[in-house]
Amino acid sequence: MLPNAPSGQPTLTLDSGLTVRPWVEGDDLKLLEVWGDPENPMHHRDRSLLRPSANEPWSRCIVAEDNGIPLAAATIFRSSLHPDRLSFYAEVAPDYRRRGVAAQMLQILEAEIPNCEVQSLKARCAKGSAAQCFLKDNGFRKVQHSREVIVQPGSLPVPDVENLAIDLEEIATGSVELTQVVTDFYNAVHGWDRAEMTIGRAQQMLLSPESGATGAVVLRSTADENAKPILAFAISYTPERTDDPADVLLGWDPSLGDGQAEHVVRQLLGLVAARFPVSVEVDDSMVPLKRVTDELAADDEAEVDFEALIYARDAN
Repeated sequence: MLPNAPSGQPTLTLDSGLTVRPWVEGDDLKLLEVWGDPENPMHHRDRSLLRPSANEPWSRCIVAEDNGIPLAAATIFRSSLHPDRLSFYAEVAPDYRRRGVAAQMLQILEAEIPNCEVQSLKARCAKGSAAQCFLKDNGFRKVQHSREVIVQPGSLPVPDVENLAIDLEEIATGSVELTQVVTDFYNAVHGWDRAEMTIGRAQQMLLSPESGATGAVVLRSTADENAKPILAFAISYTPERTDDPADVLLGWDPSLGDGQAEHVVRQLLGLVAARFPVSVEVDDSMVPLKRVTDELAADDEAEVDFEALIYARDAN
């Protein structure tokens, strides 16, 4: 990927004078010293993507340094879950920004793309950030808008479960029935970036203890005594109840029409946020949930805590 320096270490010198080499173990700790703490959970997750290059799963990762001190890093990698685009992430120490470092690191990584069968790129950034301008300047276009919304307790009516044809039920996160609905929901709301979620992946990535899942509830239809299908689900990733909002993944059976889905989302959100605040992630593709949270935000019953944008540069 990079030409060999006399020492045998692959390097390349940027216009800024920084030297680029492949990522090696220990770079994360060195970069943390110059980068500081992550600004938000998305920032923390993105930094965790920086790791040594590999062919399975396919990834390339490089570091830019000055006199042996790492100051910037960038990676592109392929996800088996979203196979149609490579993800790109770059970060540069504050004092070295606006010198073309990230743009040149992107060019170096782009030279590796022909070695992967996927040619398109995507990246995410905080709304209004310098990274957003960088992506626009480098030919990326916005494909998704995501937000973390904190729903205040009591902001929605609590449905009368006793007298309606619905039932709220705690369910094991290992439930095959729940996992199937979660799988179908995930694939349905990712038409903008095709997903290949499976029952096994959903269990591992969204429902296992390792994923942070601590419990789940489902809203069932009781209109038919012989079949009580799951209408909507809420998975908690907060281990203990505190004054802070509980982190919840809220979804629904994607076979429902938008109107019915919005109705059951409103019911379930009213139940899970009856006494305590909850934080839900809402993409523009989650139309029923977006309608409910937009309405609550307009009435000051919900607060947008963080906004992220996803940009893509497709090969075709």
